[in-house]
Amino acid sequence: MNLTPVWISLQLAAVTVVVLLVLGTPLAWWLATGRSRWRVAVDAVVALPLVLPPTVLGFYMLILLAPQGPVGGPWLAVTGQTLTFSFTGLVITSVLYSLPFVVQPLRDAFRGIGPRPLETAAMLGAGRLDAFVTVACPLAGRGFVTAIVLGFAHTLGEFGAILMVGGSLPGETRTVAIAIYENVETLDYAAAHALSAGLLVFSFVALLIIYTLNGRRRTGVGL
Repeated sequence: MNLTPVWISLQLAAVTVVVLLVLGTPLAWWLATGRSRWRVAVDAVVALPLVLPPTVLGFYMLILLAPQGPVGGPWLAVTGQTLTFSFTGLVITSVLYSLPFVVQPLRDAFRGIGPRPLETAAMLGAGRLDAFVTVACPLAGRGFVTAIVLGFAHTLGEFGAILMVGGSLPGETRTVAIAIYENVETLDYAAAHALSAGLLVFSFVALLIIYTLNGRRRTGVGL
């Protein structure tokens, strides 16, 4: 069995989660603690991929990232490469459609901390950044684990948006989900079953980790 789609999917999920943690952590903190009137609107934008069909998101990403698009055009002029049908294009698309699966668990974890630990840190002389790094982030540890697991699992199994932006280039953009679809089309059910079973087991383990962590939180057991 060709495992290249598995390797591409794992790379895509790993890079996407790293990017989302870098971008999503300050965004989640702002959503949890900010008082801007735009917070509700931004929260709705973050949640949009939860209700939007992946093919719709993929269609608009295809327009944005195309060589004549507002994002793909400047990228092509600078790098000489297209974003569509490339791994970089898949990462950009994955970051958008997996955004709520990382930001929302972090936002809820930051909200659960409450103001008292940060007020105590401020009284002890800690600056805002210091308190965020040394107090808020460790206290939101379960939120980070949940965000990483959900973001990784959701990226790994995405099909519609990936197919619209990346197509199915062997060794470049053919992920596990696309490989399963193509194996079914060619009546290679044995290969489709092997890949599907792998995703099924991984998804179950991911949910088991999250439910175990939530169970430990309800019973007061530390991480």
